[in-house]
Amino acid sequence: MMHHRIWGFIPTFLNQDDPRSTIEQLNAHYVSGWRKFDGFTLDKDTMTMSYDGDPDLVPLDIQSFRDDKLAIYQSAWVCVLMPDGKYEVCRMD
Repeated sequence: MMHHRIWGFIPTFLNQDDPRSTIEQLNAHYVSGWRKFDGFTLDKDTMTMSYDGDPDLVPLDIQSFRDDKLAIYQSAWVCVLMPDGKYEVCRMD
């Protein structure tokens, strides 16, 4: 269960019965849509994200949705790690 103080409305955007992917559901329900942000590298074991020149971002919380792993970070960054090792990052504030 996602902690609403950390995750805000994000849990309401995801529905197990919806056949669309995690990112497709977030894109459809978040007011600004899912806007992929490139440039982060991800340690897939710890879910720590790095961006050149910035301090590392350690997840505030990590949750699973289906086979994906979702992490939320300071400054409203959200990362979705898919089972094939691909990931996308979006700012959802």
